[in-house]
Amino acid sequence: MSLDRKLSQVLGRFQEIESLMSSGSLPSETFTKLSKEYSDLTPLAALIRAYQKAQAEQKDLEALMADTAADKEMKALAEEDFYQLKEQIPDLEKNIQMALLPKDAADAKNAILEIRAGTGGDEAALFAGDLFNMYRRYASDHNWRFEVMDMSESDLGGIKQAVVEVTGQNVFSRLKYESGVHRVQRVPNTEANGRIHTSAATVAVLPEAEEVDLVIEDKDLRIDVFRAGGAGGQHVNKTESAVRITHIPTGTVVQQQDEKSQHKNKARAMKILRSRIYETQRQKLAAERSANRKEQVGSGDRSERIRTYNFPQGRVTDHRINLTIYKLDRLISGECLDEIIDPLIANDQAEKLAEISW
Repeated sequence: MSLDRKLSQVLGRFQEIESLMSSGSLPSETFTKLSKEYSDLTPLAALIRAYQKAQAEQKDLEALMADTAADKEMKALAEEDFYQLKEQIPDLEKNIQMALLPKDAADAKNAILEIRAGTGGDEAALFAGDLFNMYRRYASDHNWRFEVMDMSESDLGGIKQAVVEVTGQNVFSRLKYESGVHRVQRVPNTEANGRIHTSAATVAVLPEAEEVDLVIEDKDLRIDVFRAGGAGGQHVNKTESAVRITHIPTGTVVQQQDEKSQHKNKARAMKILRSRIYETQRQKLAAERSANRKEQVGSGDRSERIRTYNFPQGRVTDHRINLTIYKLDRLISGECLDEIIDPLIANDQAEKLAEISW
């Protein structure tokens, strides 16, 4: 389908909705549904109209410039306006193409962020702690809520694993690019000879699934309760408040023991379980729809290194887009993480655009 034909279809649908809504005879449920669609299409319709207006004006100016009987001064002004429009139209077209890209239904969702120490022992746990603090600062700067659901700390103050619920506007649309293996190269504080060590941590970002997104049957769950371990005084010794939920069809297991209430632990475990299964299904569908395109981001594949943090050189390299920035201190503090995420988003959009033939 040509771009012009697609734009005509969009405008036709926009005008149809406009007409239906102004009729005054729609059931309230239908009106609400159409209002949402109308609101979603309004910015795109404005872009299309601006684009079509610019094209029409350019055509008129071209005719004036070719008119041998036209006044020389008028032709000069027409030529100036013509070349201004010639520069503007490609930008308008690109903006429209970006607006027409298929939307990821999960982008507007909150996220479950999972960080785990990988290879590297204590140093890997310390690095996982650094990543945890980076995302906490990043969430704060974006006015997102950052709630720890589960955490296991190492003896040296690092993090063996952490599960966090991040809530706010368009959380998943930005954090999804963080899924994968993060590698660090630095001299650990415990290294007497000053040798550089390499260790890693894995990050998984899951869209938080609502009950309407995914139905989980009770018969598919095995729920075990037991006494919580670790610190907690007399409470953990006497109360079976910890919960382990197994989703039998997929083998997915989630365990929660941070809360004193068994009910709260179960609710948190179900939230994580639902998000993990939802993300698995979402990625399966994405792979089926785009079998010829390698899933580089948010794929849930933890085997591929996505980023290296090199402390001796003060640099961070994202291997998916071959981007290196020399702002490691500011990035690991969460201050300028957008300087990597924004190019990742742009690259993802460019790849999707390349797949579409207008």
